[in-house]
Amino acid sequence: MPEAGAGDPKQLVDRILDAARSCCDRWGIQKVTIDDIVVECGVSRATLYRLFPGGRDVLFEALREREIRSFLAQLDVRLADTESLDELVGGIIVHALGQLRSDSQLQLMMASEPGEVARTLGVESMPNIVRLATTVLGPRLTRFLAPTAAAELAEWVSRVVVSYFLAPSTLVDLTDPKQAVAFARRFVLPAFHVTVH
Repeated sequence: MPEAGAGDPKQLVDRILDAARSCCDRWGIQKVTIDDIVVECGVSRATLYRLFPGGRDVLFEALREREIRSFLAQLDVRLADTESLDELVGGIIVHALGQLRSDSQLQLMMASEPGEVARTLGVESMPNIVRLATTVLGPRLTRFLAPTAAAELAEWVSRVVVSYFLAPSTLVDLTDPKQAVAFARRFVLPAFHVTVH
């Protein structure tokens, strides 16, 4: 009897990643095993290891990257028609923080394993977050800035979002659009020699 989802490798990878996400939602990332994932998606351990040669670590890195790509694609669509740099930067921050705060798995982990979330977002995933943010947001930002400055701003914004998610400010609510735009105007745009009146 063939495995469930045998055939297209991309579909099989997606099924495995979907199963991993489902298991994480159910039990938390620290408790999920390869056996849990193969049972959830109906593939063999051999198939999983063939597609993710490093096992659990490689699989979870692929899951994080897929979720970051999906998140950034949604962000890109939502902010496609923004007309000014301050509104674009503020919109990126608001949307990104809103998405992070509405992620039930992240909220569960923040409540039970805050150190793991900080390690995962702040250390392990930050290079991918920055790379993907630069790739996706860079072209949007080049409407207002030179490519190098756009890449620098994309990196800065991604780092600020992660920082404010992990340790929210008591001085400014960056989930509020007006406060986020004001923050961008006051602290961000001057660094890129942009003046907004």
